[in-house]
Amino acid sequence: MPHTRRNIVLGLLGAAIVGGLLYVSFRTEPIAVDLYEVGRDRLVATVDVDGVTQVADLFEIAAPISGIAQRSPVEVGDVVIAGETIVALVEPSSPGLLDTRTRLQSEAAVREAEAALNVAQTDRTRAVEAHNFAQSQYRRTQTLVERGVASVTRLENDHQALLVAEAALATAEARILQAQSALDRAEAGLVDASDHAGEGMCCTQIIAPADGVVLDIDTVSERPVAAGTRLLSVGDPTDLQIVADLLSADAVRLPERTAATVERWGGPPLEARMLRIEPTARTEVSALGIEEQRVDVVFEFTSPLEEHSRLGHGFAVFLRVVELEVENALLVPLNATFRWGDGWAVFRATGDRVEHVLVELGERNSRYVEVLDGLVEGDRVVEHPNEALEDGAPIVERTTF
Repeated sequence: MPHTRRNIVLGLLGAAIVGGLLYVSFRTEPIAVDLYEVGRDRLVATVDVDGVTQVADLFEIAAPISGIAQRSPVEVGDVVIAGETIVALVEPSSPGLLDTRTRLQSEAAVREAEAALNVAQTDRTRAVEAHNFAQSQYRRTQTLVERGVASVTRLENDHQALLVAEAALATAEARILQAQSALDRAEAGLVDASDHAGEGMCCTQIIAPADGVVLDIDTVSERPVAAGTRLLSVGDPTDLQIVADLLSADAVRLPERTAATVERWGGPPLEARMLRIEPTARTEVSALGIEEQRVDVVFEFTSPLEEHSRLGHGFAVFLRVVELEVENALLVPLNATFRWGDGWAVFRATGDRVEHVLVELGERNSRYVEVLDGLVEGDRVVEHPNEALEDGAPIVERTTF
């Protein structure tokens, strides 16, 4: 009898072991997953872009004439006062040196002009004599007519002769002025740089057009410049703006006066606001060789001046521009959603298993998306779902240390 009981116990124990092995061999292993608890929060979508600070009213000062720009009387950072501070000096260009042929031609032109002036002066002398004779003849005839000795017709002829003489005299005087001008022009052709060496020709002074500081100087030392050459720039560094280079497709989506956060400038985040989108875009080629339409967008600081007083003209900053903002949105990570037919779905954890749930999505940013229907606050969804997941699949939450 004891022997029979022992056999029964051993048989049951063996069956239990075999059953356990079969269960372990054929049971479905739970899938380790990362779970996210659905909750409500503020959803903000931003356009991230690099920007550069610039003075709002920048004055670029150029040479008004061609000449020699003198050594700059100001330095970068100097304070200037509108209408008072001299910021640049330009000496007018002196004539160049004459070669032998040019000098001979100019000397010949001077002699020719002198001869023409002498001829004009001789003609004027003849015209003066003719005028004096015509005037005396007219007066004599006028006296004779008053006495009744000469006829009126003779008086009219003498009067006409006087008028002709006066016109000839005026012509002669005009020719003298013309000849004198030609002589001056010919003599000017003989002037060269050596004639004015050491005379200290007067310089053109350029005065600061606005209050501010000198931002940069193109021409520090003395050098020749052409009219219109940029010499320096002046502006108020406390009146800064930010210019960001955006894709035109991103820029048109931005709301008017939208807010932006300024980062990566060397200090704590600052607040800014969009002022305007420039009206003209431009075509640029990206690093990948793709043509893009880009446009400048201008922002103003809304943070107090003392918070960004260390920024200056041309400093690099990074902007997070608010494209959209949704308060109290039901959010899930973008990496928890996947396509299901024509819509979207997530895997929701129910106990130690999952089920797929169709969801309706709304606005999104780079990390989260708004759920309009299909989930409620407190639901737990699987992040990064893989192909092994299906309805009813057992799961175990991955533990991180």
